Amino acid sequence: MKICIYGAGAIGGWMGVHLAQTGHEISVVARGATLEALHTNGLQCVQTQPSSATHHAQVKASANPLDLGQQDLVIVAVKAPGMLDVAKNIAPLLAPHTMVMTAMNGVPWWFFDGFGASLKGTRLNTIDPEGHIGRAIPAHHVVGCVVHASCSLDAPGVVRHHFGQGLILGEPAEQNLQTSERVQHLVSVFQTAGFNASASAQIQKDVWYKLWGNMTVNPISAFTGATTDLILEDDLVRDFVSKIMLEAKQIGEKIGIPIAQTPEDRHAVTRKLGAFKTSMLQDVEAGKLVELDALVSVVRELGQLTQVSTPYTDALLGLSRLHARVHGLYPAQ
Repeated sequence: MKICIYGAGAIGGWMGVHLAQTGHEISVVARGATLEALHTNGLQCVQTQPSSATHHAQVKASANPLDLGQQDLVIVAVKAPGMLDVAKNIAPLLAPHTMVMTAMNGVPWWFFDGFGASLKGTRLNTIDPEGHIGRAIPAHHVVGCVVHASCSLDAPGVVRHHFGQGLILGEPAEQNLQTSERVQHLVSVFQTAGFNASASAQIQKDVWYKLWGNMTVNPISAFTGATTDLILEDDLVRDFVSKIMLEAKQIGEKIGIPIAQTPEDRHAVTRKLGAFKTSMLQDVEAGKLVELDALVSVVRELGQLTQVSTPYTDALLGLSRLHARVHGLYPAQ
């Protein structure tokens, strides 16, 4: 397959290296220091588990998608604040058959495509206020992907994979609980490349389940500097996290995503990760824009749409947004 990685950060780079090693033609849209590093050294992935190894892949890289041409698969692995830029520039990569797989945190612009009970078809103002993303990437191109892995960047073009190989793939639109042929094909492609890939009959449920865990610890870690173990060890903070999760759980029930777990069940899972530094904390430390809207603002919007009161989510958003604005990591009001 011709596969383009749009956003060769930690997750995109990790995927790109392993897909290249199984014979796919990999190209990358990149800029600045990352583009220079890819031209000089290619993509690199430092593996720490189960054994130490460094994987290399030579890729075609350009800042201009026109140079790369139409693709079979475009993997969008940017942070949510970068999606408008992707939307403006992605057209040269898209043929009628091209799949656009979103490997991103938070609620995506396509969340209510063929899903969501009475909210089916709703455009989320916190994610795509003018509809630019939805128009640039029509729904028939989209395949959703939820990533369960931890990666970080050692340097531009150099990814460190810490743990996890999980990828869950699915069609945003309802498929009558059947996995589409193209999703089955992609699952096979990623399994061959060494990922623990599986298909979902309703990818929005997997998106919401992941969000339920990281919509709290991500922003709290960002404005406190704490790893997840410290967040959950503090009784008051853990109680605050649990109250936010209960609000999101109530919203999930309204849109057709009931969660059987309790917040404490999920805390037990998170504790197993140990002293884990969230992606949002990594962004703050690197001076990058934080993806608050896709993780927190959107939950507040969904509360308004479903008439669920969200005072604890609102408090989290206010605190994390203020911190990010003070540090120039979130747009001014």
